[in-house]
Amino acid sequence: MNSAVGDSFWTKDGSALLHALDARPDGLSSVEAEQRLEVYGGNVVAARTRAGILAKIGRRLTDPLVAILMIAALVSGATGDWQSCIVIVVIVVMSAALDIVQEYKAETAVEALQRSIAVTARVRRDGRAVELPIRDLVPGDVVELSAGDLTPADGLVLASRGALVNEALLTGEPYPVEKRAGHAARTDVDNACNALFSGTSVVGGSATMLVVATGRATRFGAIAASLQRRSAPTAFERGVHALGMLILRLTGFLVLFVLLTQLIRTGLSLESFLFAIALAVGLTPELLPMVMTVTLARGAVRMAARKVVVKRLSAIHDLGAMNVLCTDKTGTLTEAKIAFVEAVGIDGRPNEKVATLARCNSRYSGGMRSNLDDALLASAPGDESWQRIDDLPFDFERRRASVLVGRAGERILIAKGAPESLLSLCTQAETAEGVVPLDDARRAQIGALIDAKGGQGLRLLGIAWRPMAETCGEIRLENESALIFAGCAVFIDPPKASASDAVARLCRLGVRVKVISGDAAPVVSHLVEALRLPAHGIMSGDDVDALTDRALAGRVDEVDLFVRMSPEQKSRVVAALRARGCTVGFLGDGVNDAPAIHAADVGLSVDGGTDVARQAADIILLASDLGVLADGVVEGRRTYANIMKYLRMGTSSNFGNMLSMALASLVLPFLPLAPLQILLNNLIYDLSEIGIPFDAADGEDLALPRSWDIRSILRFTLIMGPLSSVFDVLTFLLLHFHFRVPVEVFRTAWFVESIATQILVIFIIRTVRPAWSSRPHPALVATSLGGLAVALTVALTPAGAVFGFVALPWPILAAIAGLVLGYLAAAELIKPLAIRG
Repeated sequence: MNSAVGDSFWTKDGSALLHALDARPDGLSSVEAEQRLEVYGGNVVAARTRAGILAKIGRRLTDPLVAILMIAALVSGATGDWQSCIVIVVIVVMSAALDIVQEYKAETAVEALQRSIAVTARVRRDGRAVELPIRDLVPGDVVELSAGDLTPADGLVLASRGALVNEALLTGEPYPVEKRAGHAARTDVDNACNALFSGTSVVGGSATMLVVATGRATRFGAIAASLQRRSAPTAFERGVHALGMLILRLTGFLVLFVLLTQLIRTGLSLESFLFAIALAVGLTPELLPMVMTVTLARGAVRMAARKVVVKRLSAIHDLGAMNVLCTDKTGTLTEAKIAFVEAVGIDGRPNEKVATLARCNSRYSGGMRSNLDDALLASAPGDESWQRIDDLPFDFERRRASVLVGRAGERILIAKGAPESLLSLCTQAETAEGVVPLDDARRAQIGALIDAKGGQGLRLLGIAWRPMAETCGEIRLENESALIFAGCAVFIDPPKASASDAVARLCRLGVRVKVISGDAAPVVSHLVEALRLPAHGIMSGDDVDALTDRALAGRVDEVDLFVRMSPEQKSRVVAALRARGCTVGFLGDGVNDAPAIHAADVGLSVDGGTDVARQAADIILLASDLGVLADGVVEGRRTYANIMKYLRMGTSSNFGNMLSMALASLVLPFLPLAPLQILLNNLIYDLSEIGIPFDAADGEDLALPRSWDIRSILRFTLIMGPLSSVFDVLTFLLLHFHFRVPVEVFRTAWFVESIATQILVIFIIRTVRPAWSSRPHPALVATSLGGLAVALTVALTPAGAVFGFVALPWPILAAIAGLVLGYLAAAELIKPLAIRG
C-alpha cells in the first residue's frame, strides 16, 4: 500500500486520493504508468515460489524417522538382507512422494486465487479508455467498470451509476452491496461503501475507480501471501517427529549399551558390531509408513462413502484429534442463499396483504430483478387478479421500485424499497383497524421494528402503497409521495437444518465449536440462538487487533463467538488456539476463509465453496448435511486407534526383544540370535501386523479427541517391553541352565518364543477391554496367525537351515508354549496400567 494513502483509503475522498497518488480523473500517461510499474511491480496477487523437487526431497530426509529408516535400509543391505533393504526404501520413497504431492495443495490454491481475478480491464491512459492486461495496472490508474466486470485491483469509487457489487468472494455474504462516491467515516471494511476490492464482481450499474493498491498490496494479495506461508506442523506431523526422536533415543541407548558391554567383555568383533547394528534395525518400525498410509487410505475410502473427500491423508488423524472446530457462518451454518421468511405489518405481526403487495411489485417491476425479488416470487404465486399498467424501475438514487396496477374499478401504486428511505415518503400507515396518520410515535414504532429485525440477521424491504385515480395510465416520480406504509417483507440467509444436530453431536464427541464470522454481533448471536449452539463470550475484530499474539492466546479459550473478523484476524485466532495446544479445525467456504483454513491443523470446506477455499482445504464435505463432519471425526479417531495399536506393538515388542538380547549378551558366551535371525524376526513380525488398518475400534477410543501422546507410548513401551523381557529371561534360563542346549537349538527356541509372544499379544493389547470381549477383524486374525505360521515353518522345518535354525525336541516346544501362555496372561493383567497409566 502506498504510504501516502494508508490502509483505510476509503476514509478519504476522491480529490484527496488523486492528490496523494499524483493522479488525474482522466488517467495517467503511458510514461507515468511505465515508471510506476517499475516501482510497484506487476499487478499479480503472488509470485510463484515453488521449491525444486530436490529441495523437497532433502527436507523430508532430515526427518528423524525417515533418517532412521534409511540407515536401517543401508544396514540391511550391508548384512545381505536385500529384501528388507528394498522394502524399506520403497516404503520411504512412496511416503515421501505422497507428502510432496500434498505440498502441491498450497501452491495450487494460490494459482486458483490468481484465476479468480480479471484478465483485462478498461483503463484511462493518455486521456482515452483502452483495454489493458490487469498485470499492467498501477496505483493512480483510473478504471471503468460495468455490470459483469471483475474488479482488477483495490480502489476508490470516483463516480457511480447504480453500481451493485457482489463481494461474496471475499466476505461470503450473498447480498449485493451498493457502491457510491464519497468517503466513509469508519475504518472497518464493512463500511467501505465507496471502495472496490480486487476479485469482487460488478453485478449491476457501472462505476469509475481510482486504483489505490495493486498485486500483493491488495486484500486479495494478502490472502494469497498467507496461503504461501508455511503453516506450523500439524498434530500428525508433530506426533511423527516426536516418535522418531523417541525411537532414536531408545536405539542409541541399546546400541551403545551393547557395544560397551562387548568391549569390556571380549573386545569388539565384527559379529558383535553387526549384532548391535541389527538391534538398532530391530527397534525400527520399518512398516510404520506403510501401516499409517494403509490405515489412513482405508479411512479415506470409508469417509468417501459418507460424501467426505480427503485431500491430505494425514488430515484424517488430525480430524479425529480435533478438539476445537472454528467455523464461518455463511455457507457452513447457513445456506448462503436468500429466502423469504414472512411479511409483517407495522405491529410486527404476519400480514398477508403486505406479502401480496410485495409479490405484485416484484412481478410487475421492470428493469433489474434482484435476488430478493426471486425469493419473494418463489415463495408463492401471488394474486393474479392485478394487471400491470405502468412502472418506475429500481435505481440507486431512489433505492426503490414502484408499479401501477389495476383491477375492476381500482388502481393503486405499490412501492418497494429500503425501509428507511421509503418511510420518509409516507404520511400514513396501515394498521389492523385501517389507515391512520403516521405520527412520530408510529414512526418510532416502525423504526424499532426495523432495528429489531435487522439485529436478528434479517434483511427487510419496506412496502408502501397509495390509491390512484381510476383513469391514471402512467406514474411519475412525483407520484411516489403521500404513501401509506403497510409493513415489511422479511428475508433471511436460513440456517442449515442439520447444523444444530451436527454441532450437538460434535459437542458430545468432545469438540468445542467456535463461530468466526465477518458479520455483526447481533446477527451472529441470533444465529447461535436459533441453532441452539452452546457458546459463551464474544470478541470483535477490533478486540483481536488490540491484543498481542500472546495476549490473544490467553483469551481465546474463554470466547466462542468472534464477529466482524477479517481474513487475517481469523488466522490469528486459529494460531492462538494452536499456541494453546489445541488441535484446531477450520470450516469455511469463501476466499476470506482460505487463510484460516490453511493455518488450521485440518482445513475443511464445503462442495459449494469457492475454488480457493476448496484448494486450501484438506477435507471437503460433499453433502450439505454437516453431520458428515461428525462422521469424519469418528473415522479419524478409529484411524488413530489403529495406528496406535501398531505403535504400541512395534515399540514395546521390539524394545522388549532387543532389551532381552542386549541383557543376554552380557552373560551368555554367545550371541542369543544371529544378526540375520534378528532381521528375519523383525520382518515377519511387521508383516504379520498389516491387518491392523482393518481392525475396529472400541467405543472408548471414539468418545474423546485423540492425538499423538509420546509419553503414553513411552509408558506403554517401558511397561510392556520389560514384561516380555522377563519371560525372555525365563526362556534363557530354562534353555541354558535346565536343558543345556547347544547354540543352534538355543537360538531356534528363543526365536520361536520371541515371535510367538510378539505376534499373539496383539490380540491382548488391541483393546482396553478384556481380550475375549472385543472381537478382532478377520483380516487381522488372518495376517497375525498367518505370520506366526510362516515363522514356525521357517524355524521348525528344514527350510530354516539357511537361517541357522534346527529342529526342536517336544519337551522344549512344550516349555515354550507354557511360557507363551504365561506371558499372554500376564499381559492381560498388566495391560490396564500400561494403556491408561
